[in-house]
Amino acid sequence: MYSYVRGLTVSSKIENMCNNFLICSGAPPLVASPLSDLFRPPVERGMASRLQQLRSKAVQASEFVSKHGCTYYKELMEENKRHVVQPPTIEKCQELSKQLFYTRLASIPGRYESFWKELDGLKHIWRNRKDIKVEDVGIAALFGLELYAWSCVGEIVGRGFTFTGYYV
Repeated sequence: MYSYVRGLTVSSKIENMCNNFLICSGAPPLVASPLSDLFRPPVERGMASRLQQLRSKAVQASEFVSKHGCTYYKELMEENKRHVVQPPTIEKCQELSKQLFYTRLASIPGRYESFWKELDGLKHIWRNRKDIKVEDVGIAALFGLELYAWSCVGEIVGRGFTFTGYYV
């Protein structure tokens, strides 16, 4: 159930570290007993059980990947072998990189035209704003709210999944 590190479980390794610290500080070592769980606050007991569940799920996922990962990789490569360029050399990769770059560069005029068409459509809507229905305004507002929400999610991910701020 626990992952092993050099013959010790993670929990026993942490207990040993805590006991060593307490011995150096002059305090008595920690004694694990069933009664010690009774003296923990309920929140701590709940967190410990959640941590135990999380550990067991992580071990299950690790076992699943170790058993089925190679098979999944082989199936994935077999299904997508038409996308693999042979021979896979550095020169071929550099050639593909240049092709991608110049293909994207060649698509700029089409994107430029699409941008101006979209802008003309917005100008047309703005000129005829008295004819706009409340439903259309609501849809536009929901779309703007969705864009803002995705922006917030991106910020949270960029901060390393923290809500309070960046790691310093």
